[in-house]
Amino acid sequence: MRLAILGDVHGNRFALEAVLADIREAAPDAVLNLGDTVWGGADPAGAWALQTREAPPTVRGNTDEFLLTDPAELDPGTRANREFLERELGGVPPELARLPVTATVADGEVLLTHGSPASPWDALFQTREGDSSRPARPGEMLERVSAWPASRVVVVGHTHREGIVSHGGVTFVNAGAVSRQMHGDPAARWVLLERRAGLWDVTFRRTGYDVEAAASWAEAHAPNGAQEARLLRTGRRE
Repeated sequence: MRLAILGDVHGNRFALEAVLADIREAAPDAVLNLGDTVWGGADPAGAWALQTREAPPTVRGNTDEFLLTDPAELDPGTRANREFLERELGGVPPELARLPVTATVADGEVLLTHGSPASPWDALFQTREGDSSRPARPGEMLERVSAWPASRVVVVGHTHREGIVSHGGVTFVNAGAVSRQMHGDPAARWVLLERRAGLWDVTFRRTGYDVEAAASWAEAHAPNGAQEARLLRTGRRE
């Protein structure tokens, strides 16, 4: 079995087109999507249309919840971005409201969630301590997925940072992000899981795309276009 897993598209059609072309060449058995589907400014309507056809969201991301929240509860900047997205998308996609926080595939061997099984806002690879956080200990991560004893692989997104930890027979994977990179490399990220002879292999994939076209779209159309364009061009959040 071969599973392609992507997430954190953040409304970037340009990056998603390149990732989906790469995935088609890999010919997986299924394409799974970790959420944060449209909250961004590089043709979110086009990105949503592509996801609907080729990579429907599997679980709900934290920024997907902005589109499900009463606008009166959002700060002015977040509300302005939501209004922009609603105009672009012709309303809030009803599919978002039906998405679960967790999902399992491959007879329960693979557990998917955006941030952590507790919440799309949490980070499985991090542990909060007061006002700060530290890397989670492997035993802490294992405890957080104890309700899914069949899981051999747990895949998350959310932090836009690729990562892998194995402990107690479970492999924890952060797939990275399709858009809005963190380390100064704008290339889009996704993960290929392959089950062979009862074991799961993990391959981190990076896909180049037309970053300048995405940044120019954001500058021309998005309410925070200059900031979005800078993030896309630099691959670094400042």
